[in-house]
Amino acid sequence: MPTPQEKADFSERLKFSMTRAPERMRGATDLALHFNLRYEGESVSPQTAHKWLTARSIPTVDKLKTLAEWFKVDQHWLHYGPPPSGNPQVTPKPLTRDEQYPASDETLELATKIEALSPHHRYLLEELVEQFYGAMTR
Repeated sequence: MPTPQEKADFSERLKFSMTRAPERMRGATDLALHFNLRYEGESVSPQTAHKWLTARSIPTVDKLKTLAEWFKVDQHWLHYGPPPSGNPQVTPKPLTRDEQYPASDETLELATKIEALSPHHRYLLEELVEQFYGAMTR
């Protein structure tokens, strides 16, 4: 049985994943609606989705699988969080400011989306990234 902290941590990862989804979701009702469109089993109620978001329960493995596929995140990460540190084969070290990330499919997709922005929106995005990037080095 999950501990209250495990439920709270799962809830935070779920909320974070929801912010990255292409669908705009405002809460448990939207989460349940969009989830049910993807899940092949019995549908979940908004109350169930609310329990996930308020750290009162964690979905079953089959539902976690659907959530992970939908949000394009690792199922283990969604359920348990990142693997324990100290295992360099599982947890890569963060890159320094001067290093470049490898050109993964996800990185290339993001770059394509950024290139499609208007010059003004690209400028705003660059400013936003600089704000976060500068804050990370302090």
